[in-house]
Amino acid sequence: MDLEKRREVISIFGWSAVVVAAAFVILVVYLILTLRKVMATLAETKETLSGVRNSVNGITDEAEELIHTANQISDDVKGKMEAVDPLIESAHDVGDMIHDVTSSIKRTALQKNGRKTIRAHESKPVQVKLK
Repeated sequence: MDLEKRREVISIFGWSAVVVAAAFVILVVYLILTLRKVMATLAETKETLSGVRNSVNGITDEAEELIHTANQISDDVKGKMEAVDPLIESAHDVGDMIHDVTSSIKRTALQKNGRKTIRAHESKPVQVKLK
């Protein structure tokens, strides 16, 4: 009987080993499939990052060109404003002189006519604003 029990125990251990081996094989196959999917995902991610880098480099170059152009336009506008500024000051001075001449003529006319009720309205100087 002892031999029979031994065979039974060995048989149980044998079947257990077969079940463990089968489970291990299934686990290994599942891990291999999972790792293949992960590798495919990593390859796609690498391609995507490469495309993003190229796009960012292109956008960076365009942004640098845009900033350079904006700086040139800003410098051009500043130069033109500096060129126009004396003309605006001259127009302001001419407006002041016309106002002074008009006031003098009105005062002279009032003094010659002897009227005391007519008064020249004081007006604010004309200002030209640039947008």
